[in-house]
Amino acid sequence: MASRTELIVALDVATLDEAAAVVHTLGDAVTWYKIGKQLFTRFGPAAVQTVKAAGKHVFLDLKFHDIPNTVAQAVRSAASLGADITNVHASGGRAMLKAAADAARETGLIVLGVTVLTSMDAAELRAVGITASPEEQVVRLARLAQAAGVPGVVCSALEIAALRQACGPDFLLVVPGIRPAGAAHDDQARVMTPAEAARAGASYIVVGRPILKAPSPAEAARAIRRELNG
Repeated sequence: MASRTELIVALDVATLDEAAAVVHTLGDAVTWYKIGKQLFTRFGPAAVQTVKAAGKHVFLDLKFHDIPNTVAQAVRSAASLGADITNVHASGGRAMLKAAADAARETGLIVLGVTVLTSMDAAELRAVGITASPEEQVVRLARLAQAAGVPGVVCSALEIAALRQACGPDFLLVVPGIRPAGAAHDDQARVMTPAEAARAGASYIVVGRPILKAPSPAEAARAIRRELNG
């Protein structure tokens, strides 16, 4: 578990060669990488192995959502690949969350609950039948995950304070939708700068395009780490 806010770089690229190039380019500026559906769907375990071979940590972001036994087996499989963190949709319910948490404890993997996607705002939630505000829904799902033994959640930066109050100081909060000051928000609806997220109490922040598309990705990563440490 993070003792201070750590940077995770979203490895949202199309090929293993690109992934390896990013890891090489960023060097010691980055320790953690997030591998999501784009890379994993095409290349599978090789995507994780490429990053682990460089001595880095992997957040395998596949957002499992299925019946409890299937999710538990998926968590065990993620651990067998060498992933350090993986996640499941908290909306899958208490039984599914408990199965995931139990499987994670067996393997040493950290499993997180996904609350509300950072691309979703109140209007998007209403469109799928949820009348609660994003913050209310995030807190509800985080409490459900915590009660089932899940040690943390993925949330937007705007819900950090509410989650610290609801779930305590040791609950892990992994926060995507982070944009350095002046950067485009792209498809993220609820965003915050790295320094703001660190002050609010994020355990990890996830940054992709602002680093990958920077003229000097390594310097962009170092600048964000300076923000987090300062």
